[in-house]
Amino acid sequence: MYFYSAQVESINGERLKTNEKLLQNTVTRSLADDLAEHQRSLHVMLANLSSAIQIASGGDIGKTNIHSPELRALLETFVSSSDEIAYATLLNSDAKGIYSGTIVLDAFLNRELERAYSAARDGREYNGQALVVGEGKSARTVFLVSYPVKYGDRFLGVIATVVDLQFLIRRLQEVAGGGLTPYVVDSQGRLVAAATPGFATGQDMKNLDIVRNFVDSGNKAQLVPTMEFTVRDGKANEEMLGTYSPVTALNWAVVVQKPRNDAYRDVIEMQGTARLLALVAVLISILVSIFAARRITNPLQVLTQSSRALARGDFSQRVNLWSRTEIGELAHTFNTMSDNLEHFVADLKRAADENRELFMGSIQMLAGAVDEKDPYTRGHSDRVTRYSMLIAQEMKQPESFLEILRISAQLHDVGKIGIEDHILKKPGALTEEEFEVMKTHTTKGANILRPVTQLAEMLPGIELHHEALDGRGYPYGLQGDQIPLLARVIAVGDTFDALTTNRPYQQAHTPEQALQIIKNLAGKRLDPEAVAALLAVYARGEIKIQRFTIKRPIQQPAAETPAVAVATAVAAAAATPASTAPLERTRV
Repeated sequence: MYFYSAQVESINGERLKTNEKLLQNTVTRSLADDLAEHQRSLHVMLANLSSAIQIASGGDIGKTNIHSPELRALLETFVSSSDEIAYATLLNSDAKGIYSGTIVLDAFLNRELERAYSAARDGREYNGQALVVGEGKSARTVFLVSYPVKYGDRFLGVIATVVDLQFLIRRLQEVAGGGLTPYVVDSQGRLVAAATPGFATGQDMKNLDIVRNFVDSGNKAQLVPTMEFTVRDGKANEEMLGTYSPVTALNWAVVVQKPRNDAYRDVIEMQGTARLLALVAVLISILVSIFAARRITNPLQVLTQSSRALARGDFSQRVNLWSRTEIGELAHTFNTMSDNLEHFVADLKRAADENRELFMGSIQMLAGAVDEKDPYTRGHSDRVTRYSMLIAQEMKQPESFLEILRISAQLHDVGKIGIEDHILKKPGALTEEEFEVMKTHTTKGANILRPVTQLAEMLPGIELHHEALDGRGYPYGLQGDQIPLLARVIAVGDTFDALTTNRPYQQAHTPEQALQIIKNLAGKRLDPEAVAALLAVYARGEIKIQRFTIKRPIQQPAAETPAVAVATAVAAAAATPASTAPLERTRV
């Protein structure tokens, strides 16, 4: 009976080890599949964008067409369609183009962009290496992905996008725990992302046998390898059990490791328990020892079957095992992990549905506004959105505020679809009665969008962007802090665009003249902090106006001059002149 017990112990010990390996296998495979699916989705989005660009441009994105409003709108819509897209640019065959995004490319990302452009000329897609942009709490891990734009066999250009890997870091953090340490490495063995701050992006991980095994395999492993290896930390060595799962589309691998003593603790505990039970069973009776052996084997078979079901992707699988032994604890851990995975998948689906609903509602409203009016409104809204975003970023506003501002500024003049054309397009100054009708566009816009509950936070910027700090604005005559910050930021961007574009009743001012006028209005009608932010942004050269029809001396406006006249104009913004840089993009 003792030798029989030892044999059962050996068999079940191997099963427990197999279960631990299956659990690691399941985690790495799930993460690798999520990452691969995300890459496939991004590839489809880029391919669709490439097709849309070909159609919108008629197969020509040369020097003349690259700055067309249609291409600008396509690129900005692409960037705003996902929180994971931090930046996107479209370059033509002359390396000239446009871009949109929430980050500024540093030297490393510019080098990646040059490589992507070279790959596109060869007809290849390009997946860059992981890089860190920003510092401190604002640091973000990103990588660049590009897709060539071709018309038949003719090379037109390249679409390149910078993807924020925060979604991957969150997934790694979700599966971390219980001794598991998950991370992702590239084909060179450099760290892409990890769940803990103890790892640094770009860190060489080839000192670990499991990473070196992946690198040596050249990303050709067909199965998910699980292996034991030693981690050397100075004079101390720690035995580890690890698994990696390749992500073929990116030449990356998802790695999970765990101290071997923790991984096999159940095996060790089971061995002691089994031997004790065997000795007691010998002393009591043969039947008792057989019963004890079956108490060990049967739960293990249930746990093994459930683990295999989870490995096949069935996250609804649960282990109905009532036991106070280590196997029961393992079964409870298994059920907890299955619950977390199932809830995570459900949360992702729910979030995707909500985002899609908001996106589709916004697109429908924008399409209706564009269809009913001329393209002048779109050009004005794009520029006001760009100026407002730069002002808010300079004011260090949080990301949540920036997302609300982006939509509110884009739709701030949507109410003009309800203004009669003979007033909206009148080639001269408005009469007092016509101006009263024009002023209703703020409340009309708010009323149009109010039924969309997801846009409730954007309404103050649409309804109140013509209010003035001194109470002489409209529609309600609010004063000072009664005006929300959202509306105050849009008001400054709207005023700057109105002053620097041609109007039926005025010629465009130069930027310097416009800024002087705005400075004189600071504290009276415009928010001083927003005005200071606009001046700082312009001083750094982030806002450029191509040319002006006329230049005039700067006049000091009287304190009682209405500010509304410069805040209702709508015109198309001129593109920034081409520079001598090898890769030139104009902000959209």
